[in-house]
Amino acid sequence: MKASIIIADDHPLILKGLSDFLKEKDFNLIGSAVNGKEAFEMIKSDKPDVAILDIQMPFLTGLQIAEKCKNLSLSTRIILITFEKDETTYKKAKTLGIYGYVLKEFALVEIENCIAAVLEGKSYFSPELIEFLEIVEPPAEWELMTPSEKEILKLIAKNNTGVEIGEILSVSTRTVEKHKSNIIKKLELSHKQNSLLIWVKENQDYFL
Repeated sequence: MKASIIIADDHPLILKGLSDFLKEKDFNLIGSAVNGKEAFEMIKSDKPDVAILDIQMPFLTGLQIAEKCKNLSLSTRIILITFEKDETTYKKAKTLGIYGYVLKEFALVEIENCIAAVLEGKSYFSPELIEFLEIVEPPAEWELMTPSEKEILKLIAKNNTGVEIGEILSVSTRTVEKHKSNIIKKLELSHKQNSLLIWVKENQDYFL
């Protein structure tokens, strides 16, 4: 069964263009809205798998809808489309757990890949946005890590030893080494000495 999608935008031409494109590509488009209030009501009643929302709309913005969905634990995955290349908006979207963020000028080029990524539970943010904001994106493997493993990687990046990490996290050195071993497996690194340290140093712009 195809994933259900709704779209919302207060610009008629953009709404029609995106709607026609999705239908042409044989997506299961179940509805469209011209303002944020309509879009939110549609999400609550129809429970689509994906909602593609303009950020700036009358009554409710795309971000406000995302926040309401999060507070109500609705499972619809939100993709925002916008002309805005704004770091504050980007950070707010990340905080709300928004899956996709596509710039309108690239919407028809990117939306297929964005929807595919979102349906797999992955996030998709326009590469042009990331480049424009000069945001350091985490390495893909970061998503594989547990909170404890992420904390250990950050402490390794700050040149802490295994003993120091144990003291900071109030765990035994043995526990730290076990976490390191799990990280090495997830990263598919060799068990050569310092292989993990080398990987962290290569990606340290994100960890620090």
